[in-house]
Amino acid sequence: MAKQIDADLCIVGAGSGGLSVAAGAAQMGANCVLVEKGKMGGDCLNTGCVPSKSLLAAGHAANAVSEAGRFGVKASPPGVDFAAVNAHVHDVIAGIAPHDSVERFEELGVTVLKAPGRFTGPRELAAGDTLVRARRFVIATGSSPLVPPIPGIDRVSYLTNETVFDLKEAPARLIVIGGGPIGLEMAQAHRRLGCEVAVVEALDILNMDDPELVDVVRRRLVGEGIVLHEGAKVTGVAPEGAAIRVTMERRGATTQIEGSHLLVAVGRAANVEGMGLAEAGVAHTPRGIEVDARLRTTNKKIFAIGDVAGGYKFTHVAGYHAGIVIRNALFRLPAKADHSAVPWVTFTAPELAHVGLSAAAADAAGMTPTILRAPFAEIDRARTERTEEGLVKAVVGARGRVLGASIVGAHAGELILPWVLAVQGKLRVKDLASVIAPYPTLSEATKRAAGGYFTPSLFSRRTRAVVRALAWLG
Repeated sequence: MAKQIDADLCIVGAGSGGLSVAAGAAQMGANCVLVEKGKMGGDCLNTGCVPSKSLLAAGHAANAVSEAGRFGVKASPPGVDFAAVNAHVHDVIAGIAPHDSVERFEELGVTVLKAPGRFTGPRELAAGDTLVRARRFVIATGSSPLVPPIPGIDRVSYLTNETVFDLKEAPARLIVIGGGPIGLEMAQAHRRLGCEVAVVEALDILNMDDPELVDVVRRRLVGEGIVLHEGAKVTGVAPEGAAIRVTMERRGATTQIEGSHLLVAVGRAANVEGMGLAEAGVAHTPRGIEVDARLRTTNKKIFAIGDVAGGYKFTHVAGYHAGIVIRNALFRLPAKADHSAVPWVTFTAPELAHVGLSAAAADAAGMTPTILRAPFAEIDRARTERTEEGLVKAVVGARGRVLGASIVGAHAGELILPWVLAVQGKLRVKDLASVIAPYPTLSEATKRAAGGYFTPSLFSRRTRAVVRALAWLG
């Protein structure tokens, strides 16, 4: 090695979690080294959240033109310049990139090493021609698209989230393998931009969410012309001239479909290979690195956060983990990660958001929950914007404690936050029912759902008797 660096903290991976640790620790006075072999900003900035939501925004804009007639506005069918859409996506990435750049972090005092990192021992890591010795390490290497061993997959050109945003021409017929959030977001975005789209899912789409609310999303997707093959196992992929043929089995029958492009979106695999984790004494599997509640690995001087830690694979979880690690690594506080109130959002239209326990999970735990519902169709703001297709569904336990909530509808991702606060803070439903919601806003759906908890007692025979008695007393 040409040189050696001694540091308080060495972070491997410059995605959202690693950058949060590096920025926070450096500004608190720690001597930090950040190691990254690829692009700064990681998956979220370059191939994940930012480009996907940018593409979705373009799709929503095209759909708004198509549906303008609902408001009495005359509009021609939208013309989509896919190359310009691609330019929009990459312009958004470029606008955010300086915040995640090498230059910014060096200005913060972080030493940035642009090279692969590999542990050579329990407390040292080699990156290029530099050996880093640190008091604490943080592994934040994220995850990569999982490509299952489908027969013939190596014979065709397929897309993942790492390559789909490079397309400058619209796919004529896009086949998506995977009916999870990534697959459905990309399916709807491309459909709204003029592509024919089919989705193949081995189970039910969005199978981690409440089926009642998923059905609202399903109806919209089908209504927009997306072909859904649910409960269908892909058994083979093969080239068919210039096209791609996908063979699947469903209910004992074999079906084949053809497309011009194939997108594989069946999940994520933790990035744990080639890092010398065994040399560092860090236990891991292909699913991720083993961590305790403080996010420490089996080597207590090394932490793992975000996707590589094997749990929820969300950018906001990586950011949350960063705070836990800073408290442990810098201040020696025994902070523990609590994942009981982790929210997630699928950014289809309508959006689908969730936090806490579902009705099924609460039932399975023997809690006998009360289920509260507030349809968007009863909210005036939803009516004015023609977004009545939606629902707030809350799960309430003993003594009115909020256990969880799911929302499907316009801006569900924004509307879930008070429910996150309620679950995390162990609040009771009265805390949400008693707030003053501005009128007319979609936030009234939260208040209406919470208020529904008190409807049976508030308008009961007993309440009427009390009112009559008080009236009699004058």
